[in-house]
Amino acid sequence: MAEETSQRPPAVGPVSQLLEKKKRKAQFHHYPDYFYAGFWIRFFAYLLDLLCVSAITGILLGLPANLLNVTKSSELLSIYGFLALLIYLAYFILMTKLNHGQTIGKMAFGIRVVCFSEEDLSWQTVFVREGACRFVLRGSIFMLGYLVTIFTPNKQHIGDYFSDTSVVTLNLLAAREGLYKNESDRISQ
Repeated sequence: MAEETSQRPPAVGPVSQLLEKKKRKAQFHHYPDYFYAGFWIRFFAYLLDLLCVSAITGILLGLPANLLNVTKSSELLSIYGFLALLIYLAYFILMTKLNHGQTIGKMAFGIRVVCFSEEDLSWQTVFVREGACRFVLRGSIFMLGYLVTIFTPNKQHIGDYFSDTSVVTLNLLAAREGLYKNESDRISQ
């Protein structure tokens, strides 16, 4: 009987495994709280991006729709509405991925998307944050998911939580890099 109990795993095995701290990937981007862009600067960057999307949609869809005398319906089930949604999502996905975390609005306001678990944004991260989450959060009641930014320490909205990202201010990053560069220069002298 003593041999039998010594070979059995302890009864609390699964509990102790749950209590162990999960090993995360290396934390690539970790900044003090004040490095993260707040709600209002992100809101104004988003408004500028909406102007860009509206201009692109007007050129690519509006002009042909006017020439062909097609009704412009913003409903998702209409052809115009579906194509407008595709342009909206493609703008955010492509600009964020190909421009290292910046859209035109983010460039104008000096902010950038960073991922905590990846050095550079991967396509998967961008598709989750900019594709799936923007699709869900674009609805009127779901836009409240952006307000979470105000109350979280890393200024993350719902989409940021799903993709493990946040938005940082580039001026503070540049100042930090300059500080470290000057500090290493001072130490080497």
